[in-house]
Amino acid sequence: MSEAAAPAIGERAHTSVWARVATERGLATGALAIIALHVVDDTFLQPQPGTSPTDHLVSGLVPLALLAGAAALYGRARPGVRATLALVGGFFGVLIGIEAAYFTLNGGPTGDDFTGIVAMLGGFVLLADGMVTLWRSRRTDRPLHRHLRRSAILAGAAALVGVVLFPTAVAYVVTHTARAEVPHANLGAAHENVSFTTSDGLQLQGWFVPSQNGATVIAFPGRSGPQKHARMLIRHGYGVLLFDRRGEGASDGDPNAFGWVGDRDLHAAAAYLRHRPDVDPARIGAIGLSVGGEMLIHTAAHSDAFKAIVSEGASGQSARDGLANGDRFDEFLGGGVNTLATALFTNTLPPPSLKSEVAKIAPTAVFFVYGENGQGGSEAKPNKLFYANAAEPKQIWEVPGGQHIAGITTKPRQYERRVIGFFDNALLDSA
Repeated sequence: MSEAAAPAIGERAHTSVWARVATERGLATGALAIIALHVVDDTFLQPQPGTSPTDHLVSGLVPLALLAGAAALYGRARPGVRATLALVGGFFGVLIGIEAAYFTLNGGPTGDDFTGIVAMLGGFVLLADGMVTLWRSRRTDRPLHRHLRRSAILAGAAALVGVVLFPTAVAYVVTHTARAEVPHANLGAAHENVSFTTSDGLQLQGWFVPSQNGATVIAFPGRSGPQKHARMLIRHGYGVLLFDRRGEGASDGDPNAFGWVGDRDLHAAAAYLRHRPDVDPARIGAIGLSVGGEMLIHTAAHSDAFKAIVSEGASGQSARDGLANGDRFDEFLGGGVNTLATALFTNTLPPPSLKSEVAKIAPTAVFFVYGENGQGGSEAKPNKLFYANAAEPKQIWEVPGGQHIAGITTKPRQYERRVIGFFDNALLDSA
């Protein structure tokens, strides 16, 4: 090889490397831009019915700022940093596309689902880009150093996934996807389609079965899960109201499976019942399952609309409850990230701890129900705390062998006797 040929080969190799890096950067920044487009579409251009762009300022502007920062840094970063940015950005892109995929599979794509699907594809491009960048930047010298470096990277990645990414993913999914369809009504009685409006302007849709014994009970949340409980109540003559909570089924709003600000839905439901001429406003009760029980505690603590409530399977909605209930630090750590992410995605702060709220429920009668094995046996501690902090009249029952909100199927006769007896005593005998 001539001396003149060597520099030419080196120059071509150098040019090839820079072309490869430029292609990688172009793919990454383009994919980040596509993800940002969906954020704009989802939060500002096509928000959920009943909401406006101003309701999503934090959840829109913060991700956009992070995506813009990642794109700006990507062009100047070293390979390891570029790979990290691509992998985290890809995770976020796939994550925000889950909402579009869910609704596409449950009724077909509409609105911002189209940009959501494209954002998911952009996420996959970033994930592939990050993995390729990591592979190309691997070190082949100093074996011991290489193994130590890889071990440190793997440990850091595992911590990142477990402590940050997984709780963030859970927060995004539960604040962006909820049951899309209206279920079939199987209530054992004729029902009326009803609607009412919350204090923040959302229209909620539901079903109402008139009372035969003079008392009415809200069965919550949703129109699917509480149907067994509704049939039980209707058999005993109770009127029943079931409705889709915000962001679910036919109701307006953004969903939040953790139930933050969901007490507004129950306040609106109680107000609706109190203004119906066929409902006795002094004989209104409610039964809440899981997060429905948690929302019911918040509502009853700040309302005199309910004479009696049953909270089944409540435990906590945020890191505030983890602290109040004395959870371990490792549980709180993930819960803290989840709470921060939920606050970001919903533009709201977490509600007060349930432990602090139960003391405010009286003179409304409260009945805490939980399964012996509910959520791995973790329901006993918070419910015992709730009961200890609540004032009379109050009751508590641990369903023997019961799983989460499965009392009605685990011990059906006992469940019916206890729950109906509680409502009879509070809504009928004392009225």
